Amino acid sequence: MAEVDPRTSGAVREFLAAAERADGREPLSEQFLINLNGRARPRVVHLVAEEGDLVVGYAQLFGGAAELVVHPEHRRRGTGGALLDGLREKARDGLDVWAHGDLPAAAALAESRELRRVRVLWQMRRTPAAGELPPVTVPEGVTIRPFVVGQDEAEFLRVNNAAFDWHPEQGGWTDTEVREREAEDWFDPAGFLLATDAAGTLLGYHWTKVHPPTAAEPSMGEVYVLGVDPAAHGRGLGNVLTLAGLHHLADRGLDTVLLYVESDNAPAVRVYEKLGFAVHTADVMYSA
Repeated sequence: MAEVDPRTSGAVREFLAAAERADGREPLSEQFLINLNGRARPRVVHLVAEEGDLVVGYAQLFGGAAELVVHPEHRRRGTGGALLDGLREKARDGLDVWAHGDLPAAAALAESRELRRVRVLWQMRRTPAAGELPPVTVPEGVTIRPFVVGQDEAEFLRVNNAAFDWHPEQGGWTDTEVREREAEDWFDPAGFLLATDAAGTLLGYHWTKVHPPTAAEPSMGEVYVLGVDPAAHGRGLGNVLTLAGLHHLADRGLDTVLLYVESDNAPAVRVYEKLGFAVHTADVMYSA
């Protein structure tokens, strides 16, 4: 077990699809996939497990958070435990490990290393069974328009960081996080909707995403990030922006839409349930 030159990312990506087919979930989250891009990055540690010339396991440490995956055909051989032990050796100030799908094997591994279950992130989905979408009624004086690259980054960051000042992943963004996502193949400014007032000030946004078909899933839309400036609360903009994004995705032929929400965020869960979303699966954070 050793730290890996990120140029080996191609070998890792080759077995991620097999893991997704076996588990029904993508094994790595978006930021960790972005970090697995073949370039050295500050605060990122890559670990790989090999059997001969074959990569059979991978783990990544990003700050204090980590994710790991083992090839389905090479599980139950101690590889996951070895990767987790390697992560704990590399982590300086504690370790949080995400397990996608809340699978029994991940829970057993966490228990064997005395990791605590500290956070649950629900994936909710809206399917055609939820019926037709309600219409969008935009408040007077508010305009909804698409994001303009090179123009709207600063205002987005202002609102995003105010709306998510409490959130460990979404808060504290800089221009780096925005530019990374603008460079991704899935980025489409037409699906990044902004609500502005008459003076052009950003009040809130709904950034949608389109997922291409994968080894286990058809193409679907996502409520990628939705935020409202705290100064604009109480105007119903969250519901308006949610519906505007859902209609945008529906117009693209995407009748299934997913989103992620903290399981203990009862107000947000209620809003999404009223719009026809239901819990599909969960991601669990374990802490050392």
